[in-house]
Amino acid sequence: MKAGQTLVEHTSVSVPAAGVVLQGDLSMPSVPNGVVLFAHGSGSSRHSPRNRYVAEVLNEHSLGTLLVDLLTAEEEREDEIDAHLRFNIDLLTERLVAITDWLASLPQVRGHGIGLFGASTGAAAALMTAAERPDLVKAVVSRGGRPDLAGSAASLVLAPTLLIVGGRDTAVIQMNRDAMALMKCKTELKIVPGATHLFEERGTLAQVASSAADWFTTHLAG
Repeated sequence: MKAGQTLVEHTSVSVPAAGVVLQGDLSMPSVPNGVVLFAHGSGSSRHSPRNRYVAEVLNEHSLGTLLVDLLTAEEEREDEIDAHLRFNIDLLTERLVAITDWLASLPQVRGHGIGLFGASTGAAAALMTAAERPDLVKAVVSRGGRPDLAGSAASLVLAPTLLIVGGRDTAVIQMNRDAMALMKCKTELKIVPGATHLFEERGTLAQVASSAADWFTTHLAG
């Protein structure tokens, strides 16, 4: 380990969630400033290279991370055929709430604030989970998210929420602005110039990760 590098313990976990068991990867710094649960977007999983990159940056800022599949392996195979589960926000939220409760029960997490990082449709599930668990969820970050799919639940969110959208993702920018109009908590919209929906352009995902790290460190630490 290099001098000044954060020591992080990585563990594969099986999480009971609303009648199924979901697979995840938990990474915990020795002295965490909080823990961030990832809600991946449509057609993605805990192996998403974009979310894993963001998680690594958060770990470097002494933030724990849990990347977890919201669908079982069998459900993922079904969803690849007809995509009927990835937009089932109620199902994703039910599981994300259960995962949040499980995460909060872990001895190494107790006493630390929990944040949610949602991408695409996962952002809607993250907001709905934050609305259902205001005592547990202390901050939310959305990357290229669809917070509009959370509907009226967005108005119930108490956790400070950062919405990050690519500057060239014009339709999603408006969807985020519409959601912000409903929200009563502290909310900020960050538009990354030159970025499209997946933040594949050089340097754009690094801006997402840096902004997320700053947001979670500010609102979860202490």
